[in-house]
Amino acid sequence: MEFTGKIIAILQPRGGVSKAGNEWKAQEYVIEDHGQYPRKMCFDVFGADKIEQFNIQMGEELTVSFDIDARQWQDRWFNSIRAWKVDRVTNAEAAPAATPAAAPVPPPAPTAAPEFIAGDSTDDLPF
Repeated sequence: MEFTGKIIAILQPRGGVSKAGNEWKAQEYVIEDHGQYPRKMCFDVFGADKIEQFNIQMGEELTVSFDIDARQWQDRWFNSIRAWKVDRVTNAEAAPAATPAAAPVPPPAPTAAPEFIAGDSTDDLPF
């Protein structure tokens, strides 16, 4: 799955040591799309190497490829949205969404209703 938008928040990094004794690090980001009703998505990047490789900065326009998974903990379920690929959006790719030409064309205005004359034979309504 993919989501394209602007990074609007970078959350505090999390880290620790696994049961096997390996260190881990995760970083969460919030991205917002540019639709009429903007949607936001919080995703994470797992692993210090991936965090450094992606080098996500505040305000960047990105396309994030991600996987969704759920896990259970103490009889509750939690969703995880984990990025596996991040692409920078170039100005040429972002421009079509921002141009007025991309806006939907409104439907044509209705034409004036025909006038009916009293006693018109085509008026067969009972009232």
